[in-house]
Amino acid sequence: MWILFAICSALGLGFYDVMKKISVRDNNVPIVLLLNTLFGTVLMSPVILGLLAEGRWGLGETATGHLLIGLKAVIVLSSWILGYFAIKHLPLTIQGPINASRPVIVLVGALLIFGERLNLLQWAGILLGFASLYFISRIGSKEGFSMKRSRWLWMSIGATSLGAVSALYDKYLMQFYRPLEVQAWYSLYQLAIMSVIVLAMRRSGQTGPAFRWRWAIVGISLFLTAADLAYFYALSLPDSMIAVISMIRRGSVLVSFVYGVLILHEKHVKAKLFDLALLLLSLTLLVLGS
Repeated sequence: MWILFAICSALGLGFYDVMKKISVRDNNVPIVLLLNTLFGTVLMSPVILGLLAEGRWGLGETATGHLLIGLKAVIVLSSWILGYFAIKHLPLTIQGPINASRPVIVLVGALLIFGERLNLLQWAGILLGFASLYFISRIGSKEGFSMKRSRWLWMSIGATSLGAVSALYDKYLMQFYRPLEVQAWYSLYQLAIMSVIVLAMRRSGQTGPAFRWRWAIVGISLFLTAADLAYFYALSLPDSMIAVISMIRRGSVLVSFVYGVLILHEKHVKAKLFDLALLLLSLTLLVLGS
């Protein structure tokens, strides 16, 4: 059952990436991100209001719980800031596969921290994932996004690494707290942090480009909230494996890849299709191994 929820989360993340690409094109990234955190908080506000109506704060009713969720908010928001700037400047058919490298880091952490063990099919899937990363790095160099020259590429890598840290941290949090409470409170803390960042930028005169409203900004929050709900529920189920869930969620690249090819007409489609086939085979082996 947890695999089904992981697949639903992957689909939500795919449309989430498309909405981000549409929203940040020629737009003010910090304001888009601020609105994203605002709408996400509004969507999850019934959870917090319900807790307060019962005279509770949730998260174990301790300050420690809220501090731990505050730390998650910092990690996720840092990943988002890097990721939003990266997706604004990188082709979706490059950025998507880079983001798909997250399970590599998650796998190492899952093995070392949680003692998870993979079978032969799952290991084969991980190895194909490595091969996929190698090929996409070669394609990126052809399009001018080499490791030496592109800061956007490094931002994408940084966002992916922080996302992996967040995934491992989620597995820890799900042992103690309810998924809805975690999502609701970290959404609120993200809004508070992002509000301070935008206010500080405006006071310092670093306003950036003009902001343009697009309805896709609302879509960001809708698809992300749906994806996170499915993700947290998958993690909370018995015997769920964070390494496998994280890899399945990278299947979101399918949605963004199709959009990049058909709508944005991005280059080197044949080479990227081969790379995507490797990634799909990798995900299939992981699912069969589970």
